[in-house]
Amino acid sequence: MLVSELMTSPVLVVEPSASIAEAARIMLDARVSGLPVVGPDKRLVGVVTEGDFLRRGELGTTRKRSRWLEFIVSAGKKAEEYVETHGRKVADVMSPEPVTISPAASLEQLIDLMTARKIKRVPVVDQGELVGIVARSDVMRAVLRAFPTSFAGAENDERIRAAIVAELARHPWASAIRVAVTHGTAELSGMIFDERAREAARVAAENVPGVSQVVDELCWIDPAADMYFLPPARLHP
Repeated sequence: MLVSELMTSPVLVVEPSASIAEAARIMLDARVSGLPVVGPDKRLVGVVTEGDFLRRGELGTTRKRSRWLEFIVSAGKKAEEYVETHGRKVADVMSPEPVTISPAASLEQLIDLMTARKIKRVPVVDQGELVGIVARSDVMRAVLRAFPTSFAGAENDERIRAAIVAELARHPWASAIRVAVTHGTAELSGMIFDERAREAARVAAENVPGVSQVVDELCWIDPAADMYFLPPARLHP
C-alpha cells in the first residue's frame, strides 16, 4: 500500500502570515490537531500543531527555570523563546522544515518514519508541492479495511484448519500445536514450551476468516522447572 492511497487530499492549510487565533479556530472547527503552513507560492514552509499553543504568555504557561539555569541560558535563546510564547502570527510559533514523505512511499516507510520521529501526521510532498497529509488515523482506517468483511467458505472447516496450520507453521513457538475445526470452532491442542505461545496461537487462529471461536486445549511444558501444566480449556468467543 502506498502513501497516496492513504493520504487526505486536498489539505486544510494556513498561511504563515495568519494569526495564531485564526489557526486555532481552524483546528478546533475542523477537529484536527495540526495544520501544514504554506507560503504564497503554495510551498510547504512549516507545520503548526496543538503543542505550539501550550507555552503561551496569555495563559501564564511560559517556561519556568531555576535561577541557575536562567543565568546560563543565552540572551539569544531567551529572545527566541519570547517570540514563540508571545508571537501573534503562525510564522512565530510553527515548526519550520517539517518532516515530509513522498506519495510514492510505502506504508512500511510511513510507519518507520512516524515511529522514529514520534510524529502523528506527515505532510505529503511531490516535487516540492504539498499534495496531501497522512495521519495515524489514516493508518487506523487501513487496519479496519484489512480485516475481512465476510467469512466466505466459513462452512469449509478443512479450509479453515489448513489456513491456521499454515500460519502456525511459520513460527517456531507453534511446532507442537495441533488444530481441529468443527463448524468454525478451532480447537488448539498439543504442547507449548513457553506460556506466551498460548496467546500467540489464539491470535493466529482468530485471524483466519471463518473462525467463530477458539478452544484452548494446549498443555504447557516448562523444561526449566521440569513441570507439566494441564490445558485450561479456555473458550475465546
